[in-house]
Amino acid sequence: MSGAGQMALLALAGVLAGVVGTAGGITSLISYPALLALGLPAVTANVANIVAFAACWPGAALASRPELAGQGPWLRRRLPLAVLGAAAGSALLLSTPPGVFARVVPFLVAGGALALLAQPRLAACHERRRRGRRSGAGAVVLPGVLLVMSVYNGYFGAGSGVMMLALLLITAEPRLPAANALKNMLIGASALVSAAAFTVFGAVEWAVVVPLGAGMFAGATLGPRLARRLPAAVVRRLAALVGLLLAVRLWMEASG
Repeated sequence: MSGAGQMALLALAGVLAGVVGTAGGITSLISYPALLALGLPAVTANVANIVAFAACWPGAALASRPELAGQGPWLRRRLPLAVLGAAAGSALLLSTPPGVFARVVPFLVAGGALALLAQPRLAACHERRRRGRRSGAGAVVLPGVLLVMSVYNGYFGAGSGVMMLALLLITAEPRLPAANALKNMLIGASALVSAAAFTVFGAVEWAVVVPLGAGMFAGATLGPRLARRLPAAVVRRLAALVGLLLAVRLWMEASG
């Protein structure tokens, strides 16, 4: 494929990843396979994917202004945890030998795909909690799980958006569009910190990051709008299937 063709493919993958990711949280399950399809090694593709994803944050923020109104105090309490976790995850990735990462990736991708399928059950659990007797568990569970998820997001992150969305639906915000907007801000902050760390301490393939990131920014301006009205069941199941197939392929390559 020519250089122009590769850039067009990455830009298109970025748009799709930005739309789907900011609408429901499966960005890496689209963009990461596109990078692998171009022949990038696993760690190089992962770093490029995370750096490019930082472009989703401003696009999602612009499109989510109605849902983010009045959420400033909540975000000021939670964003430091997301930033701290992302920094730790990025440091872990930079210090992990490539061979180890290649063996771990299939299980992370599979976990992200399975999280997509589990999200409706977790949302239903939240609904039962909301109708029943409320407790203060959310105030205790949310910070700890948010920190762990942010470490994972800084390390790899496939499926982390959906897991984060499920966490917020269960512990913080029952309205899906509002929870999705908060998720986009937390994941975006994590990506920005990781992108800065990789730029300073790692090697970034900017030739693939630029078109992928440009596409993600464009897609991220549409995703939150779709989240207000688009049924997610079909997209979620298809993305989970792609993720599981990718996990099998990566496992076979790592074992071969």
